[in-house]
Parts: sequence; structure tokens; C-alpha cells
Amino acid sequence: MTRYGMAIDLNRCFGCQACAAACKIANNLPKGLSFNVVHTKSDEDYSHPGVAVAKGDPVNDSAGGEFPNCTLSFFPVACQHCAEPSCVAVCPTGASAKDESGIVSIDSELCIGCGSCISACPYDVRTLIGDDPEFYLDLAVGEIDAPAHKGGTVEKCTFCKNLIERGEVPACMQLCPGRARYWGDLDDPASAPNVAAKGREVLRYLEGEGTNPSVLYLR
Repeated sequence: MTRYGMAIDLNRCFGCQACAAACKIANNLPKGLSFNVVHTKSDEDYSHPGVAVAKGDPVNDSAGGEFPNCTLSFFPVACQHCAEPSCVAVCPTGASAKDESGIVSIDSELCIGCGSCISACPYDVRTLIGDDPEFYLDLAVGEIDAPAHKGGTVEKCTFCKNLIERGEVPACMQLCPGRARYWGDLDDPASAPNVAAKGREVLRYLEGEGTNPSVLYLR
């Protein structure tokens, strides 16, 4: 059985935001919605990755610490497509579901915008769309089968399921100049994420939450 996932090499990521921009365009995301965010970290403690993720402290691309002992590193965050997703467990309508490939999706026709999944997700990667989503352009951009962005529903990263189904890779990988991302079947020892992880320190974001994320962070 396939369990799709991604490995992200934190030593290769230099915070260029190309992955976030590619995601934004490919999915025709409205204003105020981002599936993929690259945070600036203020320290090098990745024993619990995400603990020091900057939310205003420090400013993006600004070093932390005190001169001359400053540090600067980056931490990309999107839906972790967990094997044990807490969002799925609390969804009252079945809108949030994990398919046979391991991808966690939201059915906009079933979503009632109650926000239960937002509260349950420890990763802060779900957003409730306003009743009248506003876009940057008057015409749709990106993939022809991008999500519809229905007002009053919750959205998040889809692992670009539409691209995966036609044999491509997620949009965030396509423009990464540092080649920091690896995509494949986590249950296959020969897949790109598992090969990249060999001999590396492998971390999972907020692993203590018990969700078993399908995104691996490599040091």
C-alpha cells in the first residue's frame, strides 16, 4: 500500500519562498490563504521542530540571537498529511478524510466550516475561507483542476493531489532552487524521501502530538 510523503532537507532550504509562491499560483489561492509557509527560525534547536518557529519573532529572514552569536535558519510548514490525523477524528461530516494513498483531503461539498479541524490540528495549517473569497487577479491562474475555494469552508495543502494523480510532483517541488524537497512512497525503502533520509537525522514536526506526520525534516 502506498503512503505518500515528503522529505525536506533543512540544510538545503535557504528561505527563498519559491515553494510558497509556486503553491500559491498553482492552486489559484485567494488573498489571505497560503498552503505552504517558510518560517524563519530563531535558533538551532530542532529536537522539537517548530517550537521556535517565528510568528513575528524574529522577522522573516532576520537572524536570531545576539551579535556576534547570531543564527539564521528556515522551517517550511504545510499540512503534514498525518497517518493518524487529528483533524479527521473530529470532523462531524466526514469532510476531512485520509485516502488510501495517505493524502488527507477536505471535501468542500461536505465541509460546513465549523472549525473543529482547525482547533484539532496542532500545526496551524488550516484556514476558514471567507464567504466571498477575494483574488489577486480577475482570472483564474494555475492548474485547470485547482481547488475551487468555496466560501465558508476550510482549506489546506492537498499535496497537489491533482498533480499526483497524473504522475507529476507537488508544485512546491517544481521551483525549489535548492532541491530541498523529495517526494514519494514512505513505505518504499527505495523512494526518494527514504533514500535522502539515509544517514541523516530525521525529525517530525511536533512528533509528541501522536499524529505520525508524513513530512520528514532532514538535518
